[in-house]
This record gives sequence, structure tokens and C-alpha cells, in this order.
Amino acid sequence: MVKICLECQSEPEERGPGSALRELLTDGETASTDTCSGARLTDFCAVWDAGVFLVSAAGKGAPSGVKKRRLNEAETLNSVREAQFQRLEAARPRGLGRGARGPVLRMAGQPPPWAYTAVLLCALSLGGAIEIPMDPSIQNELSQPPTITKQSVKDHIVDPRDNILIECEAKGNPAPSFHWTRNSKFFNIAKDPRVSMRRRSGTLVIDFRSGGRPEEYEGEYQCFARNKFGTALSNRIRLQVSKSPLWPKENLDPVVVQEGAPLTLQCNPPPGLPSPVIFWMSSSMEPITQDKRVSQGHNGDLYFSNVMLQDMQTDYSCNARFHFTHTIQQKNPFTLKVLTNHPYNDSSLRNHPDMYSARGVAERTPSFMYPQGTASSQMVLRGMDLLLECIASGVPTPDIAWYKKGGDLPSDKAKFENFNKALRITNVSEEDSGEYFCLASNKMGSIRHTISVRVKAAPYWLDEPKNLILAPGEDGRLVCRANGNPKPTVQWMVNGEPLQSAPPNPNREVAGDTIIFRDTQISSRAVYQCNTSNEHGYLLANAFVSVLDVPPRMLSPRNQLIRVILYNRTRLDCPFFGSPIPTLRWFKNGQGSNLDGGNYHVYENGSLEIKMIRKEDQGIYTCVATNILGKAENQVRLEVKDPTRIYRMPEDQVAKRGTTVQLECRVKHDPSLKLAVSWLKDDEPLYISNRMKKEEDSLTIFGVAERDQGSYTCVASTELDQDLAKAYLTVLADQATPTNRLAALPKGRPDRPRDLELTDLAERSVRLTWIPGDDNNSPITDYVVQFEEDQFQPGVWHDHSKFPGSVNSAVLRLSPYVNYQFRVIAINEVGSSHPSLPSERYRTSGAPPESNPSDVKGEGTRKNNMEITWTPMNATSAFGPNLRYIVKWRRRETRETWNNVTVWGSRYVVGQTPVYVPYEIRVQAENDFGKGPEPDTVIGYSGEDYPRAAPTDVKIRVLNSTAISLQWNRVYSDTVQGQLREYRAYYWRESSLLKNLWVSQKRQQAGFPGDRLRGVVSRLFPYSNYKLEMVVVNGRGDGPRSETKEFTTPEGVPSAPRRFRVRQPNLETINLEWDHPEHPNGILIGYTLKYVAFNGTKVGKQIVENFSPNQTKFTVQRADPVSRYRFSLSARTQVGSGEAVTEESPAPPNEATPTAAYTNNQADIATQGWFIGLMCAIALLVLILLIVCFIKRSRGGKYPVREKKDVPLGPEDPKEEDGSFDYSDEDNKPLQGSQTSLDGTIKQQESDDSLVDYGEGGEGQFNEDGSFIGQYTVKKDKEETEGNESSEATSPVNAIYSLA
Repeated sequence: MVKICLECQSEPEERGPGSALRELLTDGETASTDTCSGARLTDFCAVWDAGVFLVSAAGKGAPSGVKKRRLNEAETLNSVREAQFQRLEAARPRGLGRGARGPVLRMAGQPPPWAYTAVLLCALSLGGAIEIPMDPSIQNELSQPPTITKQSVKDHIVDPRDNILIECEAKGNPAPSFHWTRNSKFFNIAKDPRVSMRRRSGTLVIDFRSGGRPEEYEGEYQCFARNKFGTALSNRIRLQVSKSPLWPKENLDPVVVQEGAPLTLQCNPPPGLPSPVIFWMSSSMEPITQDKRVSQGHNGDLYFSNVMLQDMQTDYSCNARFHFTHTIQQKNPFTLKVLTNHPYNDSSLRNHPDMYSARGVAERTPSFMYPQGTASSQMVLRGMDLLLECIASGVPTPDIAWYKKGGDLPSDKAKFENFNKALRITNVSEEDSGEYFCLASNKMGSIRHTISVRVKAAPYWLDEPKNLILAPGEDGRLVCRANGNPKPTVQWMVNGEPLQSAPPNPNREVAGDTIIFRDTQISSRAVYQCNTSNEHGYLLANAFVSVLDVPPRMLSPRNQLIRVILYNRTRLDCPFFGSPIPTLRWFKNGQGSNLDGGNYHVYENGSLEIKMIRKEDQGIYTCVATNILGKAENQVRLEVKDPTRIYRMPEDQVAKRGTTVQLECRVKHDPSLKLAVSWLKDDEPLYISNRMKKEEDSLTIFGVAERDQGSYTCVASTELDQDLAKAYLTVLADQATPTNRLAALPKGRPDRPRDLELTDLAERSVRLTWIPGDDNNSPITDYVVQFEEDQFQPGVWHDHSKFPGSVNSAVLRLSPYVNYQFRVIAINEVGSSHPSLPSERYRTSGAPPESNPSDVKGEGTRKNNMEITWTPMNATSAFGPNLRYIVKWRRRETRETWNNVTVWGSRYVVGQTPVYVPYEIRVQAENDFGKGPEPDTVIGYSGEDYPRAAPTDVKIRVLNSTAISLQWNRVYSDTVQGQLREYRAYYWRESSLLKNLWVSQKRQQAGFPGDRLRGVVSRLFPYSNYKLEMVVVNGRGDGPRSETKEFTTPEGVPSAPRRFRVRQPNLETINLEWDHPEHPNGILIGYTLKYVAFNGTKVGKQIVENFSPNQTKFTVQRADPVSRYRFSLSARTQVGSGEAVTEESPAPPNEATPTAAYTNNQADIATQGWFIGLMCAIALLVLILLIVCFIKRSRGGKYPVREKKDVPLGPEDPKEEDGSFDYSDEDNKPLQGSQTSLDGTIKQQESDDSLVDYGEGGEGQFNEDGSFIGQYTVKKDKEETEGNESSEATSPVNAIYSLA
């Protein structure tokens, strides 16, 4: 807290600094010309804390409003003024610099210098402190210069097949207008019919639906957003049209190479914009297997360290995938012809321990295929990835190792790729420059290549200029600091024009990377641009200077009603806004003086706290905010309500099962509040069953059962407070006949003890004697002695001590200066007795405290204070009247003298503290009899301020499609300005790499507690563009944000296809339909369908189908009408298959029950006599049926039979109505299992119509009347017949034919 006190002494009666300053700083009312006398001393104290400026006056006879003081000696004035500037320069408040010296306000009559100084100090305390509330009504009303809120990237590459969109959004009040330049010249949109600008936006839309070439619009664009307060600029946006030229046609001859020789297959892709992604495949679209012998270089060429015979088993085609058009172009394939000394038995030598010598290939030392020579150099920009590559030939295949001269490789950001042939260092910084070398070695020797790495840097922010909002007459500054390699130059502009050509402004001074403003006025509003650039890039930032002149206004609803319970603490808020920042005062019932002190405490943000509400505190409170432009007020009506109390609580009860129990709960509450009484059982809401009855003041349980045992809590609540009371219900189960008379008696809680008597009275002890009450058939196990004192907590009973149930007299240890009263409670296994009647009172004599308060803490509640708190001592440790606390503090590790103050409460706030400084704290108890022992020293800290620095050198490494690794440099401890809680990353999904896919740009955060230097952010969306910023977080909040980092997550596997439907229109086909995945997570390359037929426990062979990414339907031809199908469908990207969705085809409507169950049971009953008799009867009936069938056949009759196995007749079958078909003599065959005649010939005529031709015996069944109800089926294959568990010997049908 900054507090400046200036002393005002008497002045001559003429117009002087007293009247001049009064005119400047009063509410605008006419001021008296009376000057202050020598006896009148008033404070002119400017207090700056948490964005609130307060002007207070104190002193005997001081008038209301702003007061005046002066220093009576010029030397004192100068020393105070210089010390103030030095302190402000060290603290560097936002928008204030060393150049901000001098008078802030101009006064008529040229008052003495001290008046200027007083006003200046107040204004300096305010410098850059105004923050606009988030209230939309204020945001919309206040004038504001333009601010660019959205713009396209600097290098804007567009798809030639789409319309061109160049984004430019801005906000301001009034709403800004927009215009564009192209190649630094005004771009007249009205003259080009293809170009339009979105409404209320600066976004350009170039439409090619009616023709035109996108290449004609390539160039450098810049957006200007303007209103009457200034002009804001976008970055210079370089528009380029994506290009994907065709591969030049060429005929490639076969490449002839000797086995063991090195080979490079050059890709030479067509130059695309952006550059295409290169990969090698065969002409049959099989990927080329790569290892340390065969691999693709960063330039796209395919390198063979040595060629083997198996390399000519495939051809090699270079493929280029273009990002914007999503097309893949394939170069004509290379074919290899390998000359070898061993053309045969290649597979037998492939795993030979010395394969090369076995194949007659000469071994040779390594040599570099890329790069050439022994040394090369490479330049990389700071923050980019450095990729070093070494590819070597040799026999055997060389191994590659990487080293850095004069140091180690940065293990935290270096990784090896392409089988150690490439070294990637992510997010390089200046310390990564130097010489690196790669070492290629095999058993024949080694060779190395040195790469000299130079790290340059495009400009990056050290201190980006921020918007500056000031009140009239205030000072401030804009700072634009950037670094780079080479050192960037800084150019200032105002409203889009160079500062040198802008109209001169006497209140503005440019000092290199800083613009200093003095005595700003309304006319000083403008938008300033800082452009810092070097040969590698540029940074452009807009920052406006807005001067607000706003009368006070209230931000909260008017005439609020606050209801609070008696004796509670409450806080009345009165948010306000104005410029200059107003002062705030509170009044009650429209009269009286400013409320502060005693039971009231006014916080520096304007809130009024009432420490303990009493009935007389009820009324209307008015807050008044005042600045030089006027005043505003608001009212809050405070109503005080009586507390809710349960005055008749439920009691512990013991009940037998089946009896009725009533638990009382009578409540007293404020009649103006609505009361609700509810019950809990075992701390869970009680369900009121039909055995329970809930009334206003009781709960009745009928037919008590064991499950009703437990604790019951009565909760009496209003909308403001509640009260609880708990009782325990014990349920006794039915018991057998007791063996003695005592066991047969019911047990209960003991009666209360009585006749309490105090004897042996001493200073620190007393003997308490009591007469026990009846134990009600359950022995008393314990006595609890309680006490009550009438000074600190009258009416509240505390446990003092506990004694065994065998005693009725005990000596009690007492504390000094306590007016004791005792009572006793008896306890047995059933419960507790009612407390006894209290004893007579006994007051002990006083003494100095023997202990000090506990839990002493020192913590800042503001950035420039420290609140010292402790747990107050209770009545038994006060030891005397007027208990108070001596609070001492001083800066740690200094030789300062102790500051001390005497406090009667439990907290004290130390003001004017530096930010987050350790203090030694002591709190000592004291009463009228003396001080307590010397207290322990506790270390506390003053208040925290927001961190001043952001994490630097933030590096991002993509771990996978959903996670990244972060690394950063820690901030200096002095910039944290508090306790470092965590480093926090804010990140948001800017866009998807998939075209026309909407994404949510909601900001998310990930915290990394403690002083860490790395962390992992997970649960990201694959195939997306992200932006990330990092901040330091302390107890006060977030610090400034780091430079925004951009990263892209690679493709991932897609989510499951949506709405997978399986439909079966008939018994021959199954139709499948699905929708695309909700999250493609990349470019879909197709779908994979796996399905398998199953019938019961039998499962067929799995079939796999692959579909194109546009196919969402498929029809499966069923192999048979009985089996069901299980389908599994997944989508694919280049990464792989995603989550699969599984469905099954519906069950057939007449699915038959498998016969296996029947045949399993058949073996168990086949030997039973009743079963044998039943089978004989069935055989006789079947024989009669066969005879009837033969007779019908000979007469050309019809009988019901079905032609197909297990397939019911369809409704279209014309024979279904009578259930028959015409019998034909064609294809007559002997019966399976038919019997021969006595002469050994087959009876063909008698077997033509046998049931064996249409089914097996295990399927046949008969009704009770003997009619056949089985289903005819065509004969099964031999394999299926043999697989059936029913044997021919036990089949009842076969038995019938054996009889025939």
C-alpha cells in the first residue's frame, strides 16, 4: 500500500495553495477561502490498493471532502519528491516511467510548488490503474479506439478451388470501418465485382464461382480498422495460391547395379506450395520397407547403403501428397536389376551370420552419400526445429552416431530419427549453435562429417506494448522491446502513419523503444503501432492510448435487499466505476457520518463489513461514490432475522421390535422465513415409508424393526440458516425366556445424577461430589463432568473430564479467573442420562496467561499489506480480565526494531509493506494480571502481486496425435512477486486440418504445480492446429502471457463410425449402412468391415472387406438362411484403424432349437423301460402311417412334404394352402439305411417314398393321437450326418425302418 501524507500548516489569508488545491480536488462545490490554522492538522493521504484510489481525511475539525497539506520547507519537499520517484521507478507501475515528472494539473494563479507535488503524487499513484469493468453496458458506452481481434496468418496459402477468404476483425466504440491495401497501395474493393467485404467486418471474400484466376490476386495485403479515435493495422498478409503441379512424364530405364554397391533413387518431386509430403511405395501400392540399410532422406530420395539381391523383388515409385488438394501423385516406378555372383539360394543366405561374404560381396569402409564431403554448414531460426542428416554407404551397413563438439547433445529436446541417420533438435535456441558431427562406422572403418550450425532469430517480444487507459492529466508510457538476431530495428507509427510525419504532440516524448506521455488529455487518444523487424521477419503490435473522463456510476442493481441472521457477520458490496477513480463513503438511514470503525469496517474496494449483526443494525445503507465529475449512490436494505433453533431435541431411545417410537423436534424460527423440517437416518435422507408419520414437531415410527436402528437427525432449515439435532434409536430383538429376574427386566438409560456439591475449594482445584441416579437395569460405565462459564461463552457447556462409573466424587483441575458451574451426565450401554442440575458457581482468582494464542499466521490480503491472524484463547486460558494480544513484527533478516500494537480481536493488518517479503511475527497474550510467556517467532509473508514475467523459451514437442510435451525456462524469483503456485498453459484449438470442419475455440488450461521446467498436455484433438500461451501463477493470480506458440497435432485414428445399422430385408441378403465418424482425426482413407457367420456355438471363417472413404453402404449375401452374422466396422486413416462398432444381424423368425440338447439327454433315457415301450408304440403308428402313404401314392394322391431343408414355405408358395405338392417318380433313389429282402435285393419300389430321404430320425416328433408333426428335410451331406450326435442305432426312425 502506498500512503503519502503531506502536512498542511497555516497560510496567509490571501488566495493560496489551500484554496487552489481545494478547487481542484473537491466535489465541485464552492469552497471556503478559509485556510487551515496552525492548530488544525489534516491528512491528505492517497491510498492505492487493488485498483482503488481512496482520498481520506482525518484529524480534529477536518472538513469533509479532499483536504490540503503542504511541506513548510522546500528542502523537505525536494527530498520527499525524489524519494517518491525513486520508489515508483523501482516498482514501475503500469504506464508510468521516470520521465513522468512534473505537474499534472494546471491551476490559475500559479500556486506554490508543494500544491503541484501533492496532486502529482496522487496522480502517480493512479498511473495506468484504470481497468474497464466487464459490464456490457459500460463496455458499450465508453469510447474506445479500434483493436484488431482476428486476422489471417502472415503467410496465407489458399486452395485454388475455393473462394479466397482474408480475415480481419476489429472492435471499438464507435464500431470501426475497414479498408485494405494491396502491395502497399490502396485496394479499391468497389471496382472488382469478385471482391466483397463482410458486413460489420473487414474480412475480404474473393468469389470465383463466376470465373477468374486466383493467381491474379496473389500479393501482400494489410487491413486498416478506423474510427474517430484512431486506426489499428493488421499484419502484412502474404496471399499465395496453393500449387500441385503434375509430375513430368518420363520413361525410366531399369537401374542396373552390382550387389553391394550404394544406390540413390532420386524423387525430384514437382515444386508445390506448400511442399508435398514424399513417401515411397511399389506400383502395387505396398509401402517400401525401410531400415538402416534402405531409407528415405529428408529431400525425398531413397538411399541404399548397399544393394542386395532381394531389392529387385519389387519396384520403387516416389509418391507426393499435396496438402490442400488432398491428392497423391505417383512417379513412374524404378525397376532394379542386381548383378550378383550368387543368383540362387538367396533365402538360405539371408540370415547368414556373415551374409555379405557368403554372397561374395566385397566389404568396404563407409562413405557419405549425403551430405557430400567432410564438412557443411546449416542456418536455422530460433524456435524452429533443426534437422541434421547423414546417410552413409558401406558393407556391412554402417552405424551412425551423433556428437556435438565441446558439449553434449541437449537430451531434453534432441531425438534421433530415420534409424539414427537424422538428428532433430526441437525449438532451437542460441545455445544450440555450434559444430555437430556424425560418425559412420562398420567393422572396416569409420568416417565423419562436421556440420556447423548457426542460429539466427526473427524478432520476438521481450515487452509487447499494451493498451493504456488513463484519466485526464495522468502520465503513462508505452514500451516496445524485442530481440532477435540480427538485432531488430523499432519503428513507431500512430494511426498507421510514421510517427515522424504525425502532427507534433507536446505531451508525447519518444525515447527509443518507449513513448512517454505526460499530462494526457482527451485529445491524446490514438492507436500506436510498433513494428520491429530484421531480415528474418517482423512483429507488429497495436496499442491504444485511451483517456477516459467518466462520472461515477454504480455497477450493482439498485435497492438490493440483504437478509442476515442475528449475530452473524455480513458484507455489503457496492461495486462502482469512474475516471478518475472515485472515493466511496457509506451512510446509514440517510444520515450520520461516514461508517467506519467499531462494528463497521470499510474495505478499500468499497465493501462495508458489519462484524456482528444486531437488531439495531437493520436499516437502509447508502454508498456514495464521488470524483471531480460528480457523484453516484446506491442503497442496500438490510433486514435482521432471528436464528433458527431446535429447543426440544430428539432423545436417544431404546425400543423393542414391533413397538412405536416418537422422536420430538420442536423448532423456533423467524416468522417471516419459511421453515422446512426434514430427517436424516445415518446421515442420509430418510425415506418416509408407510410405517412412519412425519409431523411438524415429531417423527413417529410404527412397528419398529431391526433395520430402523441407527442415528436420526432432525434438520430445521430456512433459506438463511439451519439447525441440527441428533438422537440414536436402539432396537432390541426378541429374546428367549430369561434365566434370572434381572435379565428379564427391560434396560434403559440411567437417571440423571443429583445433589451436586463443591468442597475442598482451592485456587486451582475443587472437589465435586454427586449422588448417582438409578441405572435402570444397565450398570453405569462412565460419568462425564461438564462446565460452563459466563464471560466468553455463557450458556455453552464444555466437557471437562470423564470418570469411571464406580466413583461419585472427583477433584477437578481449574483455570484462573473462570466463573465455573458444573453438571454431570451418567452413561451406560443403552445411552446417556439427562444432565444433572447445575452446581453452584465458583470463581477462581486471576493470574497472568500461561500460554499464547496458537495458529499464528501472517499472510497478505492485498499486494501491500500483511494480515496477522491467530486462534483466540478461550475462557480457561485467559486467566484474567481484559485479555488482549501484543502483536510484534519486523522484516526478516534485518536489524529493524520490532513494531508492536495491542489488539483485542484475533487479527491485525500491517500496511505499507513491500510485495511478498518475509516477516518475523510474535503474538503474546496479556491480561490485567500481566503478560504471558515469551512467544515463539513465526515467519509470515506480506501480500503477493501479480507476476511480472512470463515463461520464456517455451518449446513444444509433439508426442503423439493427442499429447505434447512442454518445456520452458523458469522465471526469475524476484519477478514472481509471491509464492510460485504453478506454471499454467492456456491452449485452444484454432482449426482443424480437415476442410470445413467447425471446431470449438474454447480456451483450456493445464497446470504444472511447483517450480517445474516441463510438463505434458494431453487429451488434444488429432490433426488440428493449436495455439498455446504460458503464464506464471502465484497466490494473487496469473502473470503476463508468454509468446503465443502454434503447433499442429498429427493424424490419429478416427472415432467409430456413427449410426451403424444392420437390416435384413429377406433371407438372402443383409444390408449395412453407416455414417462417417464424428471425429475423423485425419484424412479418412477407407473403412474396414470384418464379419463372421455363427450358428449357436459354431463360428465360421472371418471375412474382411475394405471400402473407400465415400462408401457408407454394403450388402452381404447370406451363405445360408439359418446362420446369423456378427459385423465389426472401423474407419481408417494413414495412422491406422480406429475404434470399431459391432452389431449382429437379427435372429431368424423361426429359428429352430438345436437338436444337441435332445441327443444329450437321449443317452440317459434310452435304457429306461417306459422309453422302450413308447418307442415300440411310435414305431407301430409310423408303420401304419407308411402303409397309408403307400396306398395314397399308388392312387396319385398328395401328402404334405417340403422340398428344402429347414426352410418354411413362403407366403408366395401356391401349394401352401393345402400343405401338399404333386409327387414325382423322378430321381428315385434307395433309402439311406433301408433293409434288404430275404433274397438280398433292395426293395426299391417300397423305399421310394421313405422318410429317410427327407430327414433324420432325431428330428421327428408325434402328437398324442399319433399324427406325424415332424418336418421333412433333404438329405444332409455325409460330413454333417456323421457330425450329428444321434446315432443310427438309437434313432427311432431308423428303428421303424428296420421293422419295415
